[in-house]
Amino acid sequence: MGESETGGTVPIVALDTSPEKPAPVRVISQLIGQWVARLGPVWVEGQVAQYSRRPGTSTAFLTLRDPHAEVSLTVTCPVGLLDALEVPLADGARVVVHAKPSWYFTRGTLSLAADQLRTVGLGDLLARIERLRKILATEGVFADARKRPLPFLPRVVGLICGRDSKAEHDVLENARRRWPGVRFRVEPVAVQGLNAVGQVMDALRVLDRDPEVDVVIIARGGGSVEDLLPFSDEALVRAVAAATTPVVSAIGHEADTPLLDLVADVRASTPTDAAKRVVPDVAEEADRVARARERIRSAVRHRLDRERHGLDSLRSRPALADPHHGLRLRGQEVDALVQRARRTVRHALERAAVEVDHTRARIRALSPAATLERGYAVVQKDDGTVVRQPADVAAGDHVRLLVAGGEIGATIDATGERAAP
Repeated sequence: MGESETGGTVPIVALDTSPEKPAPVRVISQLIGQWVARLGPVWVEGQVAQYSRRPGTSTAFLTLRDPHAEVSLTVTCPVGLLDALEVPLADGARVVVHAKPSWYFTRGTLSLAADQLRTVGLGDLLARIERLRKILATEGVFADARKRPLPFLPRVVGLICGRDSKAEHDVLENARRRWPGVRFRVEPVAVQGLNAVGQVMDALRVLDRDPEVDVVIIARGGGSVEDLLPFSDEALVRAVAAATTPVVSAIGHEADTPLLDLVADVRASTPTDAAKRVVPDVAEEADRVARARERIRSAVRHRLDRERHGLDSLRSRPALADPHHGLRLRGQEVDALVQRARRTVRHALERAAVEVDHTRARIRALSPAATLERGYAVVQKDDGTVVRQPADVAAGDHVRLLVAGGEIGATIDATGERAAP
């Protein structure tokens, strides 16, 4: 079963065919025609890709194309519908037709037989663009967070524009005037009409795959809202959002704002402005380099002056002005310490000598020899014991008398106790 445009179902006749019993072409065409005839009329919107109206005929032929896909249908309509339009129909116009599918039996072609035709007005187009803008904005397609910065000096600039267009001339001329060594890869495309969206998307894919292309400019001069419609196409907007190379939009003039301006990484007001944004100005950069070098020189000079002043300050100090001054001071300190040490040692020796003399005098005073010098004698027996009492010896004992001058042998005649004084 097949589903009709009105929501009902249309029975499909199953033929009993085989290689031995094939169905004739006329039968198949008739069956298709019967099936198509059961379809009801529908409202269809599209873009006029081709318009043919022969003089003296009552029927005009249109090729209606889907602006978002490579799909088209033939539409037949009475010329009276076209004559009733306020604005003459032209290729690229957006229209809405009320038509019934029709099968041309002899040629086996499908067409739409229109009985009503309306052009889509500017207000309707702008309203549709606004609705699409809100949808894409909600999805985050225009978010600043996803936009990428442009390279300072791209290796190759990709340019998508009309062939030999003023936009191409403005971009190339101004970019090379700013940076003579800039390289371009130009992809000429249709910038309005039926094929514009597809060609721009194809060119964008080519440049996006080129590893040397660092930035892509999509440029077009000014035009009417209808002329700029391809640059608000949803498929193109999403293709730019998906590109890995930064994209600059330079569509129309300052007042023109297609959706491409919103999705691009950078929006340039004109093609000339795009050229200024993608490459730096060689004169300005040379001036910046010169000023930077001067700042570096000034900083180096300041640093050298500061270090020279520091060295002069160090050299003016006594330690560096007269290097031997410190040695002389240390030598004087050593000499003073040596003299003080000598005096200390000398005083210590003198005090020790005095103490020795005193000790020697005390020893002499306590020594038996001093006693002997005064006329005393030490009496010893033969065995060396000192005689202290008269009772220690007897008459006839032999003793020795130790006197200051030597030793005297003697024999004891008698002993007796000394009387008390």
